Amino acid sequence: MTVWIVVSILALVLSPMVWLRPSRKQSGQMALRMEARRLGLSMQLAPQKWPHWLPQQPPSPCAQYCRPRRSASAAQFCYWQTEAGVWLNQWREPLEDPLLLAQFSALPANVYKIDAGQQMIALYWGERGEASVLVAIDGVLKGLA
Repeated sequence: MTVWIVVSILALVLSPMVWLRPSRKQSGQMALRMEARRLGLSMQLAPQKWPHWLPQQPPSPCAQYCRPRRSASAAQFCYWQTEAGVWLNQWREPLEDPLLLAQFSALPANVYKIDAGQQMIALYWGERGEASVLVAIDGVLKGLA
């Protein structure tokens, strides 16, 4: 009887420790974030106000991967991906620039937005996929920086 009491007390003490263990999704996200850091990308969770016309509302805050721009005179733009390979600006006009379309074609379908400002280029991503997807994202950001 004493053994069962000791076992049940140990189970009660150790059960909260299981809750602290990260889930598979969280472990995968952390692995991607460490790989992004190794590649030289900056990552942060950024709150976003998404346009109402998107078919599915992306999460907020969303994972933002960014890289500094090399030239302050580089083109500034902001595009949202409504479905795989379809990029729209804030007025819902489709992207027609063949150079940008060629770059964006390497991106996965769960990239929600690309925002290129004067100093930084940022990509908002759902963080699903393997490290090879992150390498493709890094290549696109390097090409556009």
